[in-house]
Order: sequence, then C-alpha cells, then structure tokens
Amino acid sequence: MIIGIGSDLIDIRRVATVMERHGDRFLNRIFTEVERAKAERRASNEKMVVATYAKRFAAKEACAKALGTGIRQGVWWQDMGVISLATGQPSMRLTGGALKRLELLTPSGLEARIDVSLTDDWPLAQAFVIISAVAAGKF
Repeated sequence: MIIGIGSDLIDIRRVATVMERHGDRFLNRIFTEVERAKAERRASNEKMVVATYAKRFAAKEACAKALGTGIRQGVWWQDMGVISLATGQPSMRLTGGALKRLELLTPSGLEARIDVSLTDDWPLAQAFVIISAVAAGKF
C-alpha cells in the first residue's frame, strides 16, 4: 500500500551556485557523510559532482513531500539520506524526525519501503520517492 509520494525537479546550476557561495558549510548542513563520499568519488568531473549533489537534494525534497511535512515539523535535511542498496538501487535512510514521521505513517504490522528514482539531464535533476507499507520481510 502506498503511503506517500513525492517528486522534485531542480536546476543543477542553482546547486552549483550555492556550493560556490557556501562550500562545505552548505554540504555539511544538507548532506550525510555517505552522500558526500558518493559525490566526492566523482571529483575528476566537476559537473558530475554537482549533479550528484543536485539529485540527492531533489530526493530529500521529494522524500519530505512523501512524508507529508516538507522540511519542517521536525524533519530536517540530515534526517534523510540517499543510500544504495546491495543491488545498486537507490533508497533513503531516515533518522531523527523523518524516521519518527515515517513510523507514524506506517500501519501497525507492516514495514515501510522507500523506492527512489534519480535522474539528471543537464541542467536539470529530478527525483521521485514512493513510500509503501509492505508485509515484514517482503523487500
């Protein structure tokens, strides 16, 4: 059963401008260590680094929409992190206020599954997030 859907579209150049202006202060405030490590592995190509951050920013926005809160009500940027499953498929790891909200949305006896789709085509990056409630162990 779907319990939340969110999408976001962002101009990658906007993220590049914020990164140039605020540097590590912006990156450390918004992105998890896992997300920063993923982006920095692409350091040989600056456009890829910025696009990686932009997709993850869009995923956080989409996830906050799927949670029904936006970036408020105790849900903060660092509470939502894009991760890769063993299959390579993107998903989200929620902590703090985002995890509390997810727990409130998830019906008793079911587990939450977060499906994520990320894409970019310069200068745009896009993310879709679908939060489903599934039977335990049915990932």
